[in-house]
Amino acid sequence: MLRYERRKRPDRWHELRARVKYRWAIPFVAFKWGWDWLAFLLSNWSFLEVLEYLGSFSVLAGVIFYFSESRDRIMQRHYQAWQVINTAQGKGGSGGRIDALQELNRDKVPLVGVDVSSAFLQGLKLEGANLLRADFSAADMRGSDLTGADFAYADLHAANLRGSDLEHASFEHANLNEADLVGSDLAGARFDGADLGGVDLRHADLRDVQWQQLKNIRMANIAGAKNAPAGFVAWALKNGAVQIEENGE
Repeated sequence: MLRYERRKRPDRWHELRARVKYRWAIPFVAFKWGWDWLAFLLSNWSFLEVLEYLGSFSVLAGVIFYFSESRDRIMQRHYQAWQVINTAQGKGGSGGRIDALQELNRDKVPLVGVDVSSAFLQGLKLEGANLLRADFSAADMRGSDLTGADFAYADLHAANLRGSDLEHASFEHANLNEADLVGSDLAGARFDGADLGGVDLRHADLRDVQWQQLKNIRMANIAGAKNAPAGFVAWALKNGAVQIEENGE
């Protein structure tokens, strides 16, 4: 920002001329002297000072308007993110849904009932997301970070969550039938009323999972599951789970 200040009155020409040692420098000194006088005269023009104050005021007004409209900009951003998600509903590929979902979750927008079935969402990051009754069926979410996400009553059947971080996620009453959870981190996850029929839990970390109220675990593959709570493996096998290590895994 420019700072307005009055300038010192330039010397008279004969005084300045007397101090010039070389004749060839006189035109240059005269040129500068002319501009010094112009600057001096303008610095005493009150209109310019008023213009400077108005310029400062306009900057302040711009800042005020920017923050006063911030809520509208956020709402517009959220609307565009939902539009991306809803337009691509039922289609394969990403279609910009990864960025849209992550942006909404960063802004603490509940993703209740979101439908991203069959979407390509590898590496999705939705820590602590509210995904109540969401539809992730057949979605490819390998290597995702879903720490602390709430999947209560969600549809995750045939979803690929291989190698994902699901620590402390809630799957209460969720449908995980035929889901791929190979090598995933399920430490502290809740499965009250969940359907794990046919789910692939090979080499998954089951430390401290809440499994006592599981609805179904028939044909779930628990081969190589790590840190399983006391009694879980025996209960799972008794209720139809299997332990089958496939070649190449």
